[in-house]
Amino acid sequence: MKPLVLILAFCAAATVASSRQKPNVLLIVADDLGLQLSCYGDKYIQTPHIDALAAAGTRFKTAYITQSSCSPSRVSIFTGLFPHTHGHIGLAKKDNPPLKKEFQRDTLPALMKAAGYRTGIIGKLHVNPAKAFPFDLNLNANIGPQAAREVRLMADAAAKFITADADKPFFLMMSYVDPHAPYPPQVDGLPEKLTLPSEVPPWPFQQVADDATRKNAANYYNAVRRLDAGIGLLMEKLKAAGQYDNTLVILLGDNGPPFARAKTTCYEAGLRTPFLLRWPGVSKPGLVSDAFVSSVDILPTILDAAGIKTPAHVQGRSLRRVGAGDNDGWRTTLAGEFHQHGERPFFPRRALRDARYQIIHNLLAGKATTYAGVDGDPAPIVARQAAYDGTAAQKAMVMLPNPPKWELYDLDADPSQFHNLADDPAHAATLDRMKALLLEWRKETRDPYLDPAILAAKHAEVNSRADKLKRRK
Repeated sequence: MKPLVLILAFCAAATVASSRQKPNVLLIVADDLGLQLSCYGDKYIQTPHIDALAAAGTRFKTAYITQSSCSPSRVSIFTGLFPHTHGHIGLAKKDNPPLKKEFQRDTLPALMKAAGYRTGIIGKLHVNPAKAFPFDLNLNANIGPQAAREVRLMADAAAKFITADADKPFFLMMSYVDPHAPYPPQVDGLPEKLTLPSEVPPWPFQQVADDATRKNAANYYNAVRRLDAGIGLLMEKLKAAGQYDNTLVILLGDNGPPFARAKTTCYEAGLRTPFLLRWPGVSKPGLVSDAFVSSVDILPTILDAAGIKTPAHVQGRSLRRVGAGDNDGWRTTLAGEFHQHGERPFFPRRALRDARYQIIHNLLAGKATTYAGVDGDPAPIVARQAAYDGTAAQKAMVMLPNPPKWELYDLDADPSQFHNLADDPAHAATLDRMKALLLEWRKETRDPYLDPAILAAKHAEVNSRADKLKRRK
């Protein structure tokens, strides 16, 4: 063989080898999954397969999604940006704004595809515009009569994708519908044994219950257990394909559970999510990390693992160091926000926490109201019953649709956030300190709603658009 031919053959072989050395990426997102997992200390459920994934890598104790609403949260995962920056501030509906044009070329599936990865999503996508998220394979919740609750079918579809082309690394997003409401107690025989309403207490962040709320809670747990079974099946398929040791795995929920004072709020129950990172050669098996992490960190983490340069506008950071246990110089605060869920109401909020306190700024307090509940949860109605008169739980539920401008909570003394300390003179210095930290974050991320005129214009625009939509219906 001639020398030039030998050189070309060597270069071709080196290119294939380099491609094979790139890690695969498996991103697992569960719809409305909060901290209701045994590895996060929930005593009323066992999730052995998710626990096993946690034990195989790093479990972050405190992680936030950016907005407790499906589409804005998912766009943050795909862009590394907060909703007030990427612009997709409500659900992916025709009359809600999509991802801004200037960011549409730098989404996670687009960047991975450009770098030579096979890209796929199995399950829910629910973001706009679809062209900005160019997955090679898009099985968007159409794999069975219960959509992405059929975890056996999802695992089989994942196996086909994983093994389709061994010469190229893959980026696969598994997007489970569970545990989103409404809840079929069993799908395809899962879970095998049902959690019963009599076996679950009131949610800590609600502290109210009747037969209806207990039934909802029990079926939520059943949905989480079905998800857990699906994660077990998925990991089996990954191992059977021989790709387990070369696959970065991230698992999180897209927002908190679909119950009042959780989903669509800025309380901890709405913003906090489980966050597991298994990064072969980087994350430490069994590590439980105190580092504050955010869903905006997912894109830069995956790009770092794949050897792809992170776009300069990204607001998150790679989790390489903290995944290995090095928290030196890491962030000491964590931020989240809310704008809207459906077409209306538009009720923007900003939230920030440190190791002990959380502050919430309701930007349109006194000028607009927001959701009294979410996804048909009866808890706000239950809380108004005479049995709860005078309780902190009732006061919190009554305040929910019309909160004050500022809220401040001591998360050590009051983890369920029933006692607003914003007007307490004893906490005035803490309030001022947290306000300053929140303002600093808003300036750093160029929050457009720092300008009262822009805020007022957006409020009027959303109301006008919603009114037009109502007339069309």
